Amino acid sequence: MNTHGSGELQPDISANSASGGRWNFSINPRFIQKSIITILVLVVALQLVLWAFSKSRDFLFLLLLAWLLGIAISPVVDILTKRGLKRGLSTFLVLLALMGLIFAFIASFGQLLGSQLASLITQIPTLIEGFVGWLNTSFNLKLDASSIEQSLNISNSQITNFAQDIAGGIFGVVSSIFTFIFNIFTLLLFAFYFAADAPRIKRTIGSWLPTKQQVIFTTVWQVATDKTGGFVISRVILAALNSVFTSVFLLLLDVPYWLPLGLFTGLISQFVPTVGTYLGGVIPTIVAVVNDPKDGLFVIIFISVYQQIENYLFAPRISSLTMDIHPAVAFASVIIFAGFFGAIGALIGIPIAAAIISIVQTYGKRYELIPELHKIETKS
Repeated sequence: MNTHGSGELQPDISANSASGGRWNFSINPRFIQKSIITILVLVVALQLVLWAFSKSRDFLFLLLLAWLLGIAISPVVDILTKRGLKRGLSTFLVLLALMGLIFAFIASFGQLLGSQLASLITQIPTLIEGFVGWLNTSFNLKLDASSIEQSLNISNSQITNFAQDIAGGIFGVVSSIFTFIFNIFTLLLFAFYFAADAPRIKRTIGSWLPTKQQVIFTTVWQVATDKTGGFVISRVILAALNSVFTSVFLLLLDVPYWLPLGLFTGLISQFVPTVGTYLGGVIPTIVAVVNDPKDGLFVIIFISVYQQIENYLFAPRISSLTMDIHPAVAFASVIIFAGFFGAIGALIGIPIAAAIISIVQTYGKRYELIPELHKIETKS
């Protein structure tokens, strides 16, 4: 065992040739004590972080939504600011117009949407039984509707309680009206700050960085804001178009619950990548089949045709200023954020991924490909 000038024993591993090559291990007890204390401190720190995240999870989610909303309205705010309005006033007017549109929709369709959604939820067992019966009759199957309901964890008591919450209004799913108002106020407040104080926030963060890093930070901020904001706006517009056309088509077919089904199809098709179109069309198709088997066929045809129209007509024009995201990355972001924040988290997973990818694409370092790799990339 070695000693140093400090007089403190250090861990020492030495070999004793006289003992036939056997190793003698000498470890300082103080070293073990410090290691154990360090590990305990790290464990406690991790637990504190997890505890803080669990307690502030809802607030962090609202903050994330506010940031996305602030980014989404920034282009319109910039236009009004360039025309002479103060940035704070421009942000207030944009948010006021947005809230006006939302309240106009609620005033026009809120009660209808709430009643249809509540009725749809209560009819889920009936719809499953009707659809399973149609499958058994049409394809000579022997499926059991009750076992399917059990596998989906659908019970009459759960459905009744959830439907009763919604029946009181579209916002009945919120624990209370006061909580809902507080959440909306928090969302709008921080969205206002993110949009109105964006230049001030940028200057504050930039003042903490060296001059060279300030240039990089400014570029990254601008690219992330433009690309992510454009992506969010384009997805919302495409979702709105999909919802309107799907709802009108279901209404013309006299399919029940046409409004919540249309909204569901529009949101899922745009914010769930790769399989969103098919997932969004499953429930409307099932409801239509139970209503009339021919209607189910019409819904499938409509979804297929509309998808092609959207791909070749709407999406290229609306998404021309946004960025493309690889389907695998987009799908992974949906799964990750759904695990953290549930169904709504799945909707914001892709915008967050768009912000990260825009930063990586701007300043990610790339190298020249060797001839072999260049040929592979060219062929693909």
